[in-house]
Amino acid sequence: MKFVMSYSCGKDSTLALHAMIQAGHTPVCLLVMVNQAAGRSYFHGADPAMLSRYEDALGLPMVLCPSDGTDYHTALEDGLLKARELGAEGAAFGDIDLEGNRAWEEDRCRHTGLTPFFPLWRKGREECVDELLRLGFRCLIKSVNNTLLPESLLGRCLDREAARIIQDAGADVCGENGEYHTLAVDGPVFRAPLEFRTGEILRFGDYSVVDVT
Repeated sequence: MKFVMSYSCGKDSTLALHAMIQAGHTPVCLLVMVNQAAGRSYFHGADPAMLSRYEDALGLPMVLCPSDGTDYHTALEDGLLKARELGAEGAAFGDIDLEGNRAWEEDRCRHTGLTPFFPLWRKGREECVDELLRLGFRCLIKSVNNTLLPESLLGRCLDREAARIIQDAGADVCGENGEYHTLAVDGPVFRAPLEFRTGEILRFGDYSVVDVT
């Protein structure tokens, strides 16, 4: 089936994209929610130039969905309808086990006539991280909740040592509660590694973010 990938540029949506392709489905585009005020993708903070590089690195067009937050659900539905025009019959999401998120996304698909897919559902959080590393994905740690995790994780790629540090700190190894966020920069679904460079560390309350351009 042809599908649109709801894509955050992070590890889970990238692993879900890989799983869908491995299952024989064909991606037609990536749907990315954009924070209008920040001018960057929601949650993972990729700017327009980086999003353009993602298009090239993954070989897929992006449907950008700007939202101020109050219209997030309608902005997503508008994006799903645009994906349908590009040939998508289904929509895939990288959720693992959060029931509320899945129900909300299923509603968006029901309103737009697309079949929802959740290829990582109930896979297990440690299993997802293990699979990422085993398959050779490289995922840059972009932000951390600095009340839980050390800033020294910023700017390094998730590996088994970083996963151990996260678990030893009592945080979820997948970061499902916002403990950390990543940007996937290479792996099986990439035609070429994503070009990037890291800059200064920015601090916003409980969160620290490394600037990635």
